Amino acid sequence: MYGWTVKMGMPSVLAVAMVFFMIPGGVLSDMRGTQGLEAQQLAQGSTHLHRRLKRGWIWKQLFVPEEDPTPRVIGQLKSDSDQGESSIKYILSGEGAGDVFEINEYTGEIRTLKKLDREEKAFYVLQAQAINRWSNEPEEPQSEFIITVQDINDNVPQFQNEPYVSSIPEMCPIGTTVAQVTATDADDPMFGNNAKLIYSILQGEPYFSVEPKTGIIVTSWQNMDREAREQYQVVVQVKDMLGLSGGYSSSTTVTVSLTDVNDNGPTFQQHLYTFAVPENAAIGTTVGRIMAEDGDTGINAKMTYSLEGELEESTFIIKTDPVTQEGVILLAKPLDFEVKRRFDMTAEAVNDHVDTRFLSLDDFTDRTTVKVIVKDEDEPPVFLSPVYEWKLPENAAVGTVVGSVSARDTDTVNNPIRYSVDKRSDTTKAFKIDPNNGTITVAKSLDRETAAWHNVTVEAKETTQNHLSSSVVVFIKVLDINDNVPRLARDYQPYICEGTQAGELIQLLSAVDPDDPVEGHHFYFSMVPEKRINPNFTIRDNQDNTAGIVARRSTFTRKDRTQYLLPVVVADSGSPALSGTSTLTISVCSCQPAGHCPTGGVEALALSMGVSLQTLLGILFCLVTLTGLLS
Repeated sequence: MYGWTVKMGMPSVLAVAMVFFMIPGGVLSDMRGTQGLEAQQLAQGSTHLHRRLKRGWIWKQLFVPEEDPTPRVIGQLKSDSDQGESSIKYILSGEGAGDVFEINEYTGEIRTLKKLDREEKAFYVLQAQAINRWSNEPEEPQSEFIITVQDINDNVPQFQNEPYVSSIPEMCPIGTTVAQVTATDADDPMFGNNAKLIYSILQGEPYFSVEPKTGIIVTSWQNMDREAREQYQVVVQVKDMLGLSGGYSSSTTVTVSLTDVNDNGPTFQQHLYTFAVPENAAIGTTVGRIMAEDGDTGINAKMTYSLEGELEESTFIIKTDPVTQEGVILLAKPLDFEVKRRFDMTAEAVNDHVDTRFLSLDDFTDRTTVKVIVKDEDEPPVFLSPVYEWKLPENAAVGTVVGSVSARDTDTVNNPIRYSVDKRSDTTKAFKIDPNNGTITVAKSLDRETAAWHNVTVEAKETTQNHLSSSVVVFIKVLDINDNVPRLARDYQPYICEGTQAGELIQLLSAVDPDDPVEGHHFYFSMVPEKRINPNFTIRDNQDNTAGIVARRSTFTRKDRTQYLLPVVVADSGSPALSGTSTLTISVCSCQPAGHCPTGGVEALALSMGVSLQTLLGILFCLVTLTGLLS
């Protein structure tokens, strides 16, 4: 029996092809013994091989460089039974057969047909057959072999995950990791140095460096200051073939930003701030703004201002503007040019967040001087009291002095002032004022029962310059005197029923008085003094500002008398006391069982005329009927 022989082309690529035998049972052995001898004879160019001891599947492997555009022979397959008589026909099948590779059916030479790309396909599995051209019988069993595409450096390394952006704190120590860049190369990492990458810095030194094998970027400069430079562009280059000449390279940019740390304290750019404010400025007015510069940003630049001074802590306050970080000085109390014309203060700015890794505690504080000048303004007169309140009795005579108001011009010129009463506040014209000295007197008689209070607005006006004015309210309370006579609370119409017993209450009385004594009203009820005691009725004072009319006998009848007149005296407790007399008419009527007298008035009138009630009612009926007929 004979076996396959493979001859390799392109001795510059691979001098001797690796030949393996695949035993059908699955045992893989190398070319030892006779097979080793065959390989030795093949290497010496022998065209004749000793007979194999046994047949088997033959595995052969060929190599072809990628990207070679020239078709060329890459090897030869040949049966040992081929004596050069062209009696054997070689057939190639499998991956790429006829398209990428072809075989010379007479010589067994394998040739490439086009350029190959290892990154597209790294190897091809093919099968070869040797058939007797005349009998069409196989001279050798079908053999499978592999053609491997050999890598060349034809790919540029590419950076992944671009763009690269990183941030590190300013003042960080040397060796601080910034970022890691990563590149890949499509070439074969197992073949030579084609895919062996190395990193280097093209731009960014001496501040940064890169670890050549890992692509890790670290700081290489101490005390990088964000306030001097906030951002860096680091350009990193990657080369394949370990950086040797002839390789490919690419680059990427890493944007590195320095984040802020509190390594700067507040600093006032001025040693003195001077502001002016008018003396009539309202509370809350912004007097001025001061600013302590801080090179840091964000939370590290936040600061709090304070003021120090003898009186200034209560006259002025300072707050931090959250947007600009300025100190805003505000007026907290009214100013008076005539009292104090200048304020000297010390303003202090302190960082809210202190980091002693970079500065001492004192470095986070700065001070400056603030002066506030009070400007004189032409101000209206000022009353010595914000409100006036006086009292006088209602019987005060016209011309009586109620009181005096006083205002002054607080300006240095001290203009003369004239006083007047606002007529809209004193419509009754009950008071007048001396325009020169502010004395208020009574101009009309007063009546507490008509007006117990008078609210008078007094105006004070400068007589020169801008004629500025101001006003004050004067409250005048009119005190009560006992100048009203008490009287019964209403028009009483008492009646007494026939059959009333002595001692029974006929009417309960009360009284009213427009006066308003301090201790309240105390009324006293009595009958008009007579030479003899009233035999019919008596007045019983209840000592609670009420009194009752009480029957003194039990023999009241309508036939005897229909009405009785009873004078009642009501006295108050004033000093001197006043009293009034009211005469009540007490009617006698025939009452129902419940004591009600429904016809008291009519019945009394009929009895007084000597006409019976039935007759009177008849007359009234006739009058109503006649009126209806006439209408």
